Amino acid sequence: MSGPFVRMWGAPIALAILTLIGLISALVGDGVWDHVSAVALGVPVALCLWYGLPRRTKKD
Repeated sequence: MSGPFVRMWGAPIALAILTLIGLISALVGDGVWDHVSAVALGVPVALCLWYGLPRRTKKD
Protein backbone atom coordinates (compact mmCIF):
# COMPACT_ATOMS: atom_id res chain seq x y z
CA MET A 1 0.00 0.00 0.00
CA SER A 2 2.59 2.54 -1.06
CA GLY A 3 0.75 4.12 -3.94
CA PRO A 4 0.67 7.79 -4.81
CA PHE A 5 -2.30 8.44 -2.51
CA VAL A 6 -0.46 7.18 0.56
CA ARG A 7 2.75 8.98 -0.37
CA MET A 8 0.89 12.26 -0.78
CA TRP A 9 -1.70 12.07 2.01
CA GLY A 10 -0.17 9.64 4.52
CA ALA A 11 1.57 12.21 6.71
CA PRO A 12 -1.31 14.74 6.80
CA ILE A 13 -3.79 12.00 7.68
CA ALA A 14 -1.50 10.67 10.41
CA LEU A 15 -1.10 14.18 11.86
CA ALA A 16 -4.87 14.71 11.72
CA ILE A 17 -5.50 11.44 13.59
CA LEU A 18 -2.83 12.34 16.17
CA THR A 19 -4.41 15.76 16.66
CA LEU A 20 -7.86 14.22 17.02
CA ILE A 21 -6.56 11.79 19.65
CA GLY A 22 -4.96 14.71 21.50
CA LEU A 23 -8.10 16.83 21.47
CA ILE A 24 -10.39 14.00 22.55
CA SER A 25 -8.06 12.88 25.34
CA ALA A 26 -7.78 16.47 26.58
CA LEU A 27 -11.55 16.83 26.72
CA VAL A 28 -12.47 13.44 28.14
CA GLY A 29 -9.64 12.24 30.33
CA ASP A 30 -7.76 13.41 33.37
CA GLY A 31 -4.45 12.50 34.96
CA VAL A 32 -2.41 10.44 32.51
CA TRP A 33 -4.68 11.58 29.67
CA ASP A 34 -3.38 15.11 30.17
CA HIS A 35 0.09 13.85 29.30
CA VAL A 36 -1.23 11.88 26.34
CA SER A 37 -2.95 14.97 25.00
CA ALA A 38 0.13 17.15 25.53
CA VAL A 39 2.30 14.74 23.55
CA ALA A 40 -0.32 14.13 20.87
CA LEU A 41 -0.85 17.85 20.34
CA GLY A 42 2.82 18.73 20.68
CA VAL A 43 4.07 16.41 17.94
CA PRO A 44 2.21 18.15 15.08
CA VAL A 45 3.28 21.56 16.39
CA ALA A 46 6.91 20.44 16.65
CA LEU A 47 6.84 19.01 13.13
CA CYS A 48 5.30 22.20 11.73
CA LEU A 49 8.01 24.25 13.41
CA TRP A 50 10.75 21.87 12.24
CA TYR A 51 9.69 21.89 8.61
CA GLY A 52 8.25 25.41 8.53
CA LEU A 53 11.08 27.51 9.89
CA PRO A 54 13.67 28.68 7.40
CA ARG A 55 17.03 26.90 7.43
CA ARG A 56 20.40 28.52 7.58
CA THR A 57 22.67 27.51 4.78
CA LYS A 58 26.42 27.38 4.91
CA LYS A 59 28.05 30.08 2.85
CA ASP A 60 31.39 29.23 1.36
